[in-house]
Amino acid sequence: MVTSVTSTGLAAVASVVALTLTGPPGPLEWGGGPLTVDSLPRIPYVAHRGGAREVPENSMSGLMAAFRRGTAQVLDFDTRVLRDGTPVVFHDATLNRTTFLGGEVRGLDAGEWRGVRLRPRDRLPGSWRSERPPTVAEVLDRFGGRIVLMLEAKDPRGLGRLAALIRARGLTRSVFVNTNDPEVARRVHRLGLLTQLWRSARQMRTDRPGRWRSYVDLLDVDVKARDADLRRAVRSGVPRVWAHTVVTPSQRDRALALGCNGIITDAPGRLARHPARVPGRVSAALGR
Repeated sequence: MVTSVTSTGLAAVASVVALTLTGPPGPLEWGGGPLTVDSLPRIPYVAHRGGAREVPENSMSGLMAAFRRGTAQVLDFDTRVLRDGTPVVFHDATLNRTTFLGGEVRGLDAGEWRGVRLRPRDRLPGSWRSERPPTVAEVLDRFGGRIVLMLEAKDPRGLGRLAALIRARGLTRSVFVNTNDPEVARRVHRLGLLTQLWRSARQMRTDRPGRWRSYVDLLDVDVKARDADLRRAVRSGVPRVWAHTVVTPSQRDRALALGCNGIITDAPGRLARHPARVPGRVSAALGR
């Protein structure tokens, strides 16, 4: 039921990025095929929910803005499943926080979804229009193969449908599928998709991440975790260990200094304005 309710750090990275995503979007070619994770720089930046402190989260206009600005090499978004099985781009289980409606997302079908409108936060810089949240198919069609994507499967019952959408577009090496549950991550791996597992600072205190290295492609760790827990994740054998959700340059620099090799941020533009200050091999990787 739906009810109404009241209404530059990255410049340093650029030297190791073989392709900078700037200017108006157009077909971007990388070796004659879709851009894949194998073409990412050593230390990529991810626009979390499109860069939620700079654009309306999980919106098509926000993702387009992040893509055009070129301050991240990966676009992140969340997914949920409607009543009829349609995967859509949305974070919360309910519509209340980010739209002009209330009620559960899973209570709607695709036809009803067309009537939903996002409510941009007043604190966002710039001017943003109200718009319909996109479906996952629409985002894959707009960005698939042009930039690496990262989607969180908030509702695991939609994994099969997500896998079919990704496979049909030839994007199995271009899209990370994210979850907080190691067993769901194992399912993602068995479906032949790139597996991302995120963990909170509290979970990381008792995690043994080395157990997941056979089926996790990306370990997504809480930047607020203790130094020892971040180092254990870095030493786990999982090839990519990226820190979330980074907001300040100092958080980024700490994560890089502890060995993380990717940054997931709500503010990619802000980080781009502040060069990374980290020692040794990390500085070399950032082109310093």
